[in-house]
Amino acid sequence: MYLKPHSMKLFKIFMVFTALLMTVFLTRCSKSSSGGNNTGNDTTGGNNQSADTLTYVYKTGTEGYSCFRIPALIRSPKGTLLAFAEGRKNSCADNGDINMVVKRSKDNGITWDTTITIWNDGKNTCGNPVPVIDEQSGNIILLMSWNYGPDDIGAINAGTSKDTRRAFVTSSSDDGITWSTPKEITDSVKKSGWGWYATGPCHGLQMKQAKYAGRIVIPCDYIDLSTKKGSSHIIYSDDHGASWKLGGICQTDNTNECTVAELSNGQLMLNMRSSTGFRQVATSSDGGITWSAPRQDYNLIDPVCQGSLLNGQYNGAWQLFFSNCFNTTRTNMAVRMSSNDGTNWSKIYKVYDGPSAYSDLVLLPNDQLGLLYEAGKSSPYEGIAFKSIAVNKFK
Repeated sequence: MYLKPHSMKLFKIFMVFTALLMTVFLTRCSKSSSGGNNTGNDTTGGNNQSADTLTYVYKTGTEGYSCFRIPALIRSPKGTLLAFAEGRKNSCADNGDINMVVKRSKDNGITWDTTITIWNDGKNTCGNPVPVIDEQSGNIILLMSWNYGPDDIGAINAGTSKDTRRAFVTSSSDDGITWSTPKEITDSVKKSGWGWYATGPCHGLQMKQAKYAGRIVIPCDYIDLSTKKGSSHIIYSDDHGASWKLGGICQTDNTNECTVAELSNGQLMLNMRSSTGFRQVATSSDGGITWSAPRQDYNLIDPVCQGSLLNGQYNGAWQLFFSNCFNTTRTNMAVRMSSNDGTNWSKIYKVYDGPSAYSDLVLLPNDQLGLLYEAGKSSPYEGIAFKSIAVNKFK
């Protein structure tokens, strides 16, 4: 069916209104039925955490940092959780003196070790973590973005910055305790006409099925210097992270931060932050070298914020999980579940209805998910909290 432009606009308004009504309904249902175990590890069906019970891994104004932002989460082959973040020294701004840090948990998020600094490059910006496990070696690989501290996104895209955005990789062979010296890979993954460039932020993946099994895939985005428009893309490695190549670019000009998952048929799905009010998605049948035309997923509201997409098995079936602020504002952190490769999202777990922003997901033992997310009482940036969620509590 073809819709005229005016009809399409009305249709989008209708979809936003419908999605908002659903959000209100789910919020009321969760508040009336949860009865609430609001601890960081929820196995009893508690839903809708309160601000008083947020379980922080990183807290603003502690450990010598003004602010912690941009969470990423992964579980090592030894069962250790690694919670990555940007430690922002002097403010919560996206540029300046920012270090890449990590905390480790050996009990699935109940307790956390002291902060480890992965990369401190003086007053420059080291951020946008994308961790991934190479299953053959067991190494933890971490992709990151860098810029000269005083340069911000506006100056970089205007061509007036002192330097540009660059991509780096580091790795750990001892379960995240120590890390190799970051290695620059910018020339392999970024075109000369691009200004702003960002890895993730969220986990990457190593493909498991068919022809492309073993390929490491990292979601990224860029802004073109000439058009000032942004697009999402991936970079990949077929040699366990030793070298990196630029993958397919999703042909759209209103997406940026993205997240990637493997579907039940071996295809990849790229789920993208969008300025349209909904997440945009595209799929690839060639390991991320090319992408389908993006489409809006009207089931997934996007308040112009990052989100996290994760694939996994539950009850012997392939599942997708997606976390973001399920609202038109940066509030209402929730995780949604799809049993049909994202065709629809039939189940939801409402985590926290207060201010929230970036997040990342990981699979835990015993049919649990781990969620690392920005949240606070009056601002999303008061800290980075952790919550474990029993998959059978999705409704």
